[in-house]
Amino acid sequence: MIDETKVEQAIRLFLEAIGEDTEREGLVDTPKRIREMCLEVFGGLWKDPSEHLNVTFPAESNGMVLEKDIPFYSVCEHHLVPFFGKAHIAYIPDGKVVGLSKLARTVEVFARRPQIQEQLTSQIADAIMQHLKPKGVMVMMEAEHLCMSMRGVNKPGTKTVTYLCRGVFEEDPSLQATFYQLIK
Repeated sequence: MIDETKVEQAIRLFLEAIGEDTEREGLVDTPKRIREMCLEVFGGLWKDPSEHLNVTFPAESNGMVLEKDIPFYSVCEHHLVPFFGKAHIAYIPDGKVVGLSKLARTVEVFARRPQIQEQLTSQIADAIMQHLKPKGVMVMMEAEHLCMSMRGVNKPGTKTVTYLCRGVFEEDPSLQATFYQLIK
């Protein structure tokens, strides 16, 4: 887990390094608030996605299951600022399905880590393939990165889109087309 004492020490040192007075009224409790935030924002580091994906139900259907517009928040591992957006996940079952909330919980497990969007997309797709063993999966994520919006190039509203196909989604362009139609 997190070393809470070190987080508080690091935040005090950081505030001192940028020239702030750590005893100023508005900053006195900031190290504690950041410690608590870290427990929440980086909570996915200590969670296993199989906890959500291992509870399945038999299903004869082999039609596409799509969950779209799943909101997520993550933190860029390069700049430690947030990126946030929506995830869309589709899979073709092979005899079993997972509860709908479990896909959103899987997104949450991986998003709650220092992360890059490209890796986040891959981790979600690979976890679904590994644990559900569907015929295929497609994951698309669209996000705004504050490292582009509030610093650097300063282009607020810019969206980064990543997608990944596994299994039958790689082989069948019509499945991809259906996915894109459904998420519009």
